[in-house]
Amino acid sequence: MTAAFVKNVAQPGKYHDGNGMGLLLLVKPNGSRFWVQRIIIRGKRREMGLGSPPVVTLAQAREAALANKRRVRDGGDPLRDKHEAQAVLTFEEAARKVHELHSPTWRNKKHAAQFISTLETYAFPRIGGVKVGDVTAADVLAVLSPIWNEKRETARRVKQRIGTVLKWAVAQGWRQDNPADAISEALPKDRQEKQQRKALPYQRVVECRNAVRNSNAGLSTKLAFELLLFTASRSAEVRLARWGQIDWDAEGGPIWTRPGSVMKSKKPHAVPLSLDAAQVLEQAKALSEHTDPDALIFPGTVKGKPLSDATLLKLVREQGFDVDIHGFRTSFKTWAQERTNFPREVSEAALAHVIKDKAEAAYARSDLMEKRRALGEAWAGYLAQETGNVVRNG
Repeated sequence: MTAAFVKNVAQPGKYHDGNGMGLLLLVKPNGSRFWVQRIIIRGKRREMGLGSPPVVTLAQAREAALANKRRVRDGGDPLRDKHEAQAVLTFEEAARKVHELHSPTWRNKKHAAQFISTLETYAFPRIGGVKVGDVTAADVLAVLSPIWNEKRETARRVKQRIGTVLKWAVAQGWRQDNPADAISEALPKDRQEKQQRKALPYQRVVECRNAVRNSNAGLSTKLAFELLLFTASRSAEVRLARWGQIDWDAEGGPIWTRPGSVMKSKKPHAVPLSLDAAQVLEQAKALSEHTDPDALIFPGTVKGKPLSDATLLKLVREQGFDVDIHGFRTSFKTWAQERTNFPREVSEAALAHVIKDKAEAAYARSDLMEKRRALGEAWAGYLAQETGNVVRNG
């Protein structure tokens, strides 16, 4: 068989290539033509379609037939391989399947809706019709590049969601890698990359505390700042604190248990309160319905509402300290590292940091409560230098 013959033959029939590969050209009465390979697979004669001229040339048909022969010789089944390849979902089909599987586990319907809507907007128009096993790093880059600089946070989420779909495809055996993980170096660097939060050197925290205590700010705001300092807490953990979270009668001393809903890790976290931290709460009782377990410990100016997110930051900066509220956690951590002999894991537990090493986390089942209480008392002692009582307005 020659390329010219394949191009010109019009008589219906089966024309064998005669090269021992079982390749033949099938010409139908309506003029359509197909490449077919007759091949023995595990003792049974089978026929495989290899495409049609001129899309598939004679040379390409021969190459495919030879590859199939080699696959059979090595114990494989090229027909089954072909069927499995045809069963692979497109990226869009896979994404919708992943969305369906994950939706019950997401915290809210909004998050579930955003997962698929961002892919519909940015990914499907470019790679939706591509077999999920054929998506390349270049494909992912083509999705992200147009929005990477203008919509950086959206682009990051799209990248993460594409990665989730491709990881699922790996688990299905449809691909071996996740190209979404391989393109970070190819994307432009973030000119607006978040800087590290501004932290006050621990040597100046007492100075800052004194300035706040003697300011004209509201007592609730000042007490909230005090508790934040003593417990090295995040702003939301303090602003959303409620009286029902305080166990005054716990063994060893009062314990403040924050629910997972306010924690970055989404897991409850118990904090042993130092004597000074407990004293802050005693002062706060006069400002809130402390007998109601659902009442906010530090209510804002609007009844039933907490202090705003910007309140504590404004309080500190009005005293001349250009730092971020979250930075006081860094101050505490640095002080613990440089001025104490407490093991690293104690200060990490005090900060409610999640152990990232899974093997280490599997064995770290102690909450180190007593050591953390001792660390908290030491930190309170450090903060108590040259300070007096909280000053009320007026």
